Amino acid sequence: MMEFPQQPQQQRPAGDGKIIYPLGVKEITDKISNDEVVKRLKLVVKTYMDMDQDSEEEKQQYLALALHLASEFFLRNPNKDVRLLVACCLADIFRIYAPEAPYTSHDKLKEIFLFITRQLKGLEDTKSPQFNRYFYLLENLAWVKSYNICFELEDCNEIFIQLFKTLFSVINNSHNQKVQMHMLDLMSSIIMEGDGVTQELLDTILINLIPAHKNLNKQAYDLAKTLLKRTVQTIETCIASFFNQVLVMGKSSVSDLSEHVFDLIQELFAIDPLLLVSVMPQLEFKLKSNDGEERLAVVKLLAKLFGVKDSELATQNRPLWQCFLGRFNDIHVPVRLECVKFASHCLMNHPDLATDLTEFLKVRSHDPEEAIRHDVIVTIINAGKKDLNLVNDQLLGFVRERMLDKRWRVRKEAMMGLAQLYKKYCLHHEAGKETALKISWIKDKLLHIYYQNSIDDKLLVEKIFAQYMVPHSLETEEKMKCLYYLYACLDTNAVKALNEMWKCQNMLRGLVRELLDLHKLPTSEANTTAMFGKLMTIAKNLPDPGKAQDFMKKFNQVLGEDEKLRLQLEQLISPTCSCKQAEQCVREITRKLTFPKQPTNPFLEMVKFLLERIAPVHIDSEAISALVKLLNKSIEGTADDDDEGVTPDTAIRAGLELLKVLSFTHPTAFHSAETYESLLQCLKMEDDKVAEAAIQIFRNTGQKIETELPQIRSTLIPVLHQKAKRGTPHQAKQAVHCIHAIFHNKEVQLAQIFEPLSRSLNADVPEQLITPLVSLGHISMLAPDQFASPMKSIVANFIVKDLLMNDRSVGNKNGRLWTADDEVSPEVLAKVQAIKLLVRWLLGMKNNLSKSANSTLRLLSAMLVSEGDLTEQKKISKSDMSRLRLAAGSAIMKLAQEPCYHDIITPEQFQLCGLVINDECYQVRQIFAQKLHVALVKLLLPLEYMAVFALCAKDPVKERRAHARQCLLKNISVRREYIKQNPMAHEKLLSLLPEYVVPYMIHLLAHDPDLTKPQDLEQLRDVKECLWFMLEVLMTKNENNSHSFLRKMVENIKQTKDAQAPDDPKANEKLYIVCDVALFVIANKSTSCHLDSPKDPVLPCKFFTPPDKDFINDKEYLSPEAKIVLQTGKIQQPPKQTGVLGAVNKPLTVTARRPYIKTPTSDTVSNASTNSQPSSPATNKSRDMSSEASETGARENEENPVITKAGVVKKEETAQPSGKKRAAPASDGTENSLSSNTSAGSQPPASKPRRGRPPKNAAGVATPEKDAGATTGGGAGRGRKRAAPAQDPATAASADSINVKTPKQQKETEPKRVAPQRQIDLQR
Repeated sequence: MMEFPQQPQQQRPAGDGKIIYPLGVKEITDKISNDEVVKRLKLVVKTYMDMDQDSEEEKQQYLALALHLASEFFLRNPNKDVRLLVACCLADIFRIYAPEAPYTSHDKLKEIFLFITRQLKGLEDTKSPQFNRYFYLLENLAWVKSYNICFELEDCNEIFIQLFKTLFSVINNSHNQKVQMHMLDLMSSIIMEGDGVTQELLDTILINLIPAHKNLNKQAYDLAKTLLKRTVQTIETCIASFFNQVLVMGKSSVSDLSEHVFDLIQELFAIDPLLLVSVMPQLEFKLKSNDGEERLAVVKLLAKLFGVKDSELATQNRPLWQCFLGRFNDIHVPVRLECVKFASHCLMNHPDLATDLTEFLKVRSHDPEEAIRHDVIVTIINAGKKDLNLVNDQLLGFVRERMLDKRWRVRKEAMMGLAQLYKKYCLHHEAGKETALKISWIKDKLLHIYYQNSIDDKLLVEKIFAQYMVPHSLETEEKMKCLYYLYACLDTNAVKALNEMWKCQNMLRGLVRELLDLHKLPTSEANTTAMFGKLMTIAKNLPDPGKAQDFMKKFNQVLGEDEKLRLQLEQLISPTCSCKQAEQCVREITRKLTFPKQPTNPFLEMVKFLLERIAPVHIDSEAISALVKLLNKSIEGTADDDDEGVTPDTAIRAGLELLKVLSFTHPTAFHSAETYESLLQCLKMEDDKVAEAAIQIFRNTGQKIETELPQIRSTLIPVLHQKAKRGTPHQAKQAVHCIHAIFHNKEVQLAQIFEPLSRSLNADVPEQLITPLVSLGHISMLAPDQFASPMKSIVANFIVKDLLMNDRSVGNKNGRLWTADDEVSPEVLAKVQAIKLLVRWLLGMKNNLSKSANSTLRLLSAMLVSEGDLTEQKKISKSDMSRLRLAAGSAIMKLAQEPCYHDIITPEQFQLCGLVINDECYQVRQIFAQKLHVALVKLLLPLEYMAVFALCAKDPVKERRAHARQCLLKNISVRREYIKQNPMAHEKLLSLLPEYVVPYMIHLLAHDPDLTKPQDLEQLRDVKECLWFMLEVLMTKNENNSHSFLRKMVENIKQTKDAQAPDDPKANEKLYIVCDVALFVIANKSTSCHLDSPKDPVLPCKFFTPPDKDFINDKEYLSPEAKIVLQTGKIQQPPKQTGVLGAVNKPLTVTARRPYIKTPTSDTVSNASTNSQPSSPATNKSRDMSSEASETGARENEENPVITKAGVVKKEETAQPSGKKRAAPASDGTENSLSSNTSAGSQPPASKPRRGRPPKNAAGVATPEKDAGATTGGGAGRGRKRAAPAQDPATAASADSINVKTPKQQKETEPKRVAPQRQIDLQR
């Protein structure tokens, strides 16, 4: 290193300052030309170049020359070459005279080094002839570290800044590694051997890292990067100081680079994280800034630092990582969005951090901002597409949840994302079978979305199915293999959804076919109206129905004008259209409707949606043949069933089910001898379901078998006969229908089955009765003219007298209210089929000329009144009685679907039928409600049957109430939509308008057996509960002033009498009280109900007498106290002090009620609004008390109670009684345990009062036995039977067990309720 000499004077040259030039060099002055100066300087350069530090004599000799070269003449010479040669000389002088420089003046040294620095700019042009000299200059300076002499100068920083700027500006891609190395040596020695790096000098380095500069000069960036790496230990403190001032102290004026701090931190981190070891804690401080934009900038920066591959920042700086994760919950939306976007890179580059991210992504997947929820999905899916192991099951679960998001964009992203994962890993098996298994649920969940109401969702599921689950672009064999095994692996609900999808597409094809048929007819007003109706229905099946209507009108206009287009469309929907032809047709139609000048064509997009839905892209004759071949392979055992993860049996059964579904939608595709041969093989298989499906396929597709395939016909007939006589009940039904559907001589065929079966009926062998009864019933329904008369004698003599009116066997007295199908006794199964036979026989006849329907209805009513035990011999078991009640109720409902029988069903019979929905057995209620819903939604049942759903308000099981509410919503919307779509429907408003259900509901509730004391507050509250259950759904909107219409309707009822008992004052009082409760509810819930009604309601004369002009009923039947109870839901009852024994002997029937509050709908209602639970005062208390535990559904009736010695029954589990019993569980046990345990001291079971009829003794006085079983408080027991309380005083000890719940149930119900009053008495 160069040093200053110790003496203060300028060193004197020898010979009194005379300049001695090297040998052969003449004096250099300003008098000579530049060329001459250059020539002489080259020799001087050569001389200095050859000298070394040991040449003392020469050093002394040329000292004056050295001083002369630093004169103004040389340093300010305008000639570039002169300046370069002088700079080279000066560099050598510093080398030769080291460590003592010949220049002692600080100003002169500064001037010299600035001069040398300026000459270094010549390094820029590597092609210059002088480049080697410039390189020599750089090399010399770097090797000698000449610039270090400047440390002693006060303003050395100016020199260094100039040097660094020069070097960074000249470096370029034409320089070799040596140039870069010398530059680095020169700069790093200044940084490492100095006292520190000033901010200005640091800026000259850091400015090269800023993106704008980085892009301009990549070599300068690389040079700065290498320099920082080399000097990391020294420069780190300077960098920390800079960021500290800018980030923490907010001094942005310290540097022009202050605004680029985050870019610099990112670059420095990429160069060497050690450069920022002191800066990271400062970022934690910035993450907590009050300025949202500042937090956003820091989050963006840290996202890059944490997310970059190989970054260990998260593990090395846990506090900063945790602080960063906290920003996922930032109040500022862009910050949360940035965090979510970061998660994608993090999951891909740092799988070990997935656990930390999962919880935060979970919260963000429910973010109120749509964009954030959307990006959570994108994040997870992108990581999953890269490698499924990067996303855990929880993360995929978030995406699954978002498929039900309220926003379409989010739902679409979730569904498409999962579809892509399914195709990649399950269809193409890109990561092996284990990975495919991990996400095997995707196929089911995607198809479940088809249950959603939105047409957009349905269309997307169809698109996903056609492109990702069973790609239509595959070859037929591959495509069908894909479909075959997919169908076998789907869960039940997904199978139903897929079936529904095909059904909807088929229905849409039918609509388009009907539209095309209308085009063939001559133009008329009726034709135009019909066409308009079809277009509106088609539009409803397309996205954005409003726009779709306009586009469909336009499309219809084009169809009318373009015959070729019509022909193309006809071919597309033709039953014989193949998949390849379909694709070609779609292309042709699209081409015809494409307008080149329109970049976006919404009309064309809408038509494409329609074409995609109706085009047969999967199924044609070739596809059915391929499916049948796969089925044959499974039967033969040569298929890849096990490789595809299904057993051969499952594959065969699912394959047949698939073919059965397709036989409904594509029957023509089945018509080939090969297909039918395979189906005949299936008929001979032992699996009953397989044979049943095969018969159904023949039934759906075999219309041409008789004429075109005689060989198949001759083989099929005996098989069908055999199945009709000795197959399973389902096979028998299908066989009879198959014969009726496909054979011309069906009368002969059916007679050959009917005759032997009718002769061989034997009630003593019920096992062999079931199939004959099914066959006979269906034969008499399908061919009534031929078989109605012979059936009459069979019905009278065998069905009723011999079978239904006799109990030959004694049922299993296990006390359960329901048993599995295979545990039901053959005799009861035969009786159920006998009831169905009666109904089928009547439905076939469609008339009541012989009065057979009246007697059948009386029989069914008697069955319901006797609770299923028609003979009342007590031989039949509880579970079998449940089956027979369900059969009888369903039979009445079935007959009501036929107008001629609906007219003769009396109000009493209707009420008996309706009360089945309040049966004590959960399964009876469940199945009956479902049958009721299906018949109503298809508009098969009269409107009055919708009133039955009002009784569901009393069901103790939350999911049953929720189901009933959904049924009501659906039925009301179906009826309203039907009225809109069918102009002719206005003539039938009485039977269609949902509001007209109110009179039926009021009449039904007035005759509810639980309404025994019309002024009883508990019972009134029950009535209100039922009324509001229906009215809440009806009054959601006040369309056409419907609220005042409802009020007017109820007021009109008050001016009539009960047609069922017009002269009975008590019956009429009940009716008027229910009317007053209804008016109270309507007035309370609507502000507009007092307006004038637009039209005068019509009342059904079957239930109400015509209004009498002389009769004006303006009496108010509700007491002020009753109104308060209905308003608040609270009944003030002072606690009664009673002894323990007295309390024990009280029937425990009435539970306390919760105050009237609106509560959120149960979880089981997926898309109901949260504030729409019809919870009147009584709604939820009884529900909570009776059966929050029994929401496990069907298990509630199947648990065997355990009888203690004292006769108190405790449940083994925590399930409480379902059914409509509001008794405590203790009584449930007594009731369910029919096998009397008298030896243990328990009472024999008491007889129960039967629902729907008065006690048998005419005086109405209950026998002691009945008295023991009756409940006090008519509104309490909603089941078929009231439970008998335990009578033994010893039960007092078990008081606490009466309302036992598991801790979880306790937790759920405790906050919601006040303890039941009777329980308090008991515990005292």
